[in-house]
Amino acid sequence: MDTGDEAHEAGTRLARREQDILALERRGFSGPGVKERAIREELGLAPVRYYQLLNALLDDPRALAHDPVTVNRLRRVRDTRRTER
Repeated sequence: MDTGDEAHEAGTRLARREQDILALERRGFSGPGVKERAIREELGLAPVRYYQLLNALLDDPRALAHDPVTVNRLRRVRDTRRTER
């Protein structure tokens, strides 16, 4: 039987795919096209869709709670790119 706390906690967790996206972002990639290949092969996503989902994740407080180092790093990169435009 679910308690109220367990139900609330389940609603605040990231979905498996969201966790996988953040895990892929933590990895280093050695050359051009390697990351895009991993996105297609491991997640079954087109790179454009992957980056759409990733961008939405960066604004999700659940993602920040799950992996604050990666999310904050990616937010800084995103903010830097926005100011350069």
